[in-house]
Amino acid sequence: MYLAEIAALSAAALWALGSILATSAVREIGSITFNRLRMVIVFVMLAMYVTWAGLWGGVQQEHIWPLVLSAFVGIVFGDTALYVTVRRLGPRRAAVLFATNAPLAVFLTWFLFNEVLGFYELLGTIILIFGVMLAIVFGKRKDQMHNWEKIQGRLIVGVCWGLAAAVGQALGSIIVKPALEAGADPVVSSAIRVGISAASLTIICALPMAAVKPTGPLTRKNVALTAASGIIGMGFGMTALMIALANGDVGVVSSLASTTPVILLPFLWIKTGECPAPGAWFGAALVAFGTALIFVF
Repeated sequence: MYLAEIAALSAAALWALGSILATSAVREIGSITFNRLRMVIVFVMLAMYVTWAGLWGGVQQEHIWPLVLSAFVGIVFGDTALYVTVRRLGPRRAAVLFATNAPLAVFLTWFLFNEVLGFYELLGTIILIFGVMLAIVFGKRKDQMHNWEKIQGRLIVGVCWGLAAAVGQALGSIIVKPALEAGADPVVSSAIRVGISAASLTIICALPMAAVKPTGPLTRKNVALTAASGIIGMGFGMTALMIALANGDVGVVSSLASTTPVILLPFLWIKTGECPAPGAWFGAALVAFGTALIFVF
């Protein structure tokens, strides 16, 4: 009874909590270092489970290349861009920008495969974009002084990184979708994608470039926050989403799972002690509503 709906909302809440846990570590050790450490930890967790469950045979040889490509696009590039956004704009703005991956996926599907866009998809896209703009421009009161609401660098640069993260997520989903529809096991697919990403990011971090080096010390606290973020957000969050998709309508599940920007706000209120501005609440609600229009109708 309502298992799919509860699981989808749980996924959204777990992603929001994972974002809260990630923010301090991202800002201290850097986006690339954080993403690499997170992927390594999550891969170990997924690999242990897949080995214990004997699931490695759930992916065929023809599925490998789509998984490899989606890992580079969706995780190595997309997730790293997301954490650059978190570092520059904070978790609230990053969440609403990342939510644009839904209309971007619809647009890219139309552009690449000539699929017809319906009225509600266009309307949902417009509402979602308006919600993102509202949450970013009017989402902060003057008396909000917490560090997570401060913008590091130029706003437009952070917005571009957030949109780049959304594009990476949308493209990664489109690339991996045929393999999953052809019968590739989703848990094994996730383990392979995360493993490829962890190896790639490890190689990138070994390059003699200051931009890919840690910006702060890898303290026990930072490692613990990174591990908790990965296990809660990718481990438990993605598992909850899979349970929801297996037991409910895709449109309803996708819509409920898109409420992360809204669910994130109470967590931020508790963490920072500052109530988010009305623009943040209304903008996040519009983002969730716009996503619902895209997927349900």
